[in-house]
Amino acid sequence: MRMQRLILFLTASTTALIDQPIAAAAEPSKNLVQTDLFISGQEGYHTFRIPSLIVTKKGTVLAFCEGRKDSRSDTGNIDLVLKRSFDGGKTWQPMQVVADDGPNTMGNPCPVVDRDTGTIWLLITRNLGQDNLQKINAGTSQGTREAWVLKSGDDGATWSKPVEITRMAKAHDWTWYATGPGCGIQLTGGRLVIPCDHAVAGSQLFRSHVIYSDDHGKTWKRGGVVGDHVNECQVVELVDGSLLLNMRNYARDTAGNRVHHRAVATSRDGGLTWSPVTFDDTLIEPICQASLLRFTARPTFARNLLLFSNPAGTERVKMTVRVSYDEGKTWPVARLLHSGPSAYSALAILPDLTIACLYERGNKHAYEKIAFARFSIDWLTGGKDSLTRRSPPSSRAK
Repeated sequence: MRMQRLILFLTASTTALIDQPIAAAAEPSKNLVQTDLFISGQEGYHTFRIPSLIVTKKGTVLAFCEGRKDSRSDTGNIDLVLKRSFDGGKTWQPMQVVADDGPNTMGNPCPVVDRDTGTIWLLITRNLGQDNLQKINAGTSQGTREAWVLKSGDDGATWSKPVEITRMAKAHDWTWYATGPGCGIQLTGGRLVIPCDHAVAGSQLFRSHVIYSDDHGKTWKRGGVVGDHVNECQVVELVDGSLLLNMRNYARDTAGNRVHHRAVATSRDGGLTWSPVTFDDTLIEPICQASLLRFTARPTFARNLLLFSNPAGTERVKMTVRVSYDEGKTWPVARLLHSGPSAYSALAILPDLTIACLYERGNKHAYEKIAFARFSIDWLTGGKDSLTRRSPPSSRAK
């Protein structure tokens, strides 16, 4: 399907350390700074949702989200919008509209930076505004869910015309389709990997998968499919070269109760095939999107650290950031960002190695605003950990 009415705006601007329980964490801290970046009801949009955060090769911070024109609904007139920061999130440029297709839905931002070329690739999805998930899955929609890609070579100031990649990214028997949301990664060998999910025609099954590019974003291919009853996911490369996929989970136990823990799987071939799904008993979730990110790795740093963020409970409250020192096997450190309603999140590492989290939060409900939080590893670990760089070989004593 070709998009006939896509309007693309290419404007630069005018544009309490805890183990258990989570509730024991203290907030705020002098090392935690939070800014309300997108506030629902302002800047021409009823609601802002689905945050995505990435830092360019030059250090520009790009904060994406969906600008929902008329309501909180996942369907309808939805644009993709962006704010940029040149100083690590301390100040922000005016909001840009990256993609606007009139009454239709442009969503699920999932950017990735190609460190070899500096290009930012933005994977997104599109559907007719009148087609919701239920209609698309039932085959009663007028259109379908499509995959598209844009790119920027100037740190997000301008964006290319979107190119449809549905035939590359989506199997013929898939109905619903989503990129991310969150961010993609580039593997050590150069492969670009985008975490995705889909629904299977004629069933109630949602599954996760990845798509990848080995030619710097020119073409995209489908990787392996993961599990049943999972969907929105994030991927990280482990230090042994394998991939860890962390997924939103709809599974039920033998008694029919929800399994409120994140689903995980691993790949040893760059995402072409995946292990059976298991559950991480520490990462409790309310059935919601989450973020997973590599923070540090040997030999540049003294430790291998992964970061994870989500609403840490069976309801969408208590946005929490966790640390793993053993490549995701355990998560001994957790710290609360917001005790109230919260939902989707996106982690990033700023140029000065401060940690950032762009996340949905509010007082009465989780979709009142999207906040940008900045904090140090010292704050996250309650002063028990700090960044320790290893000296390069040339400077070590002989």
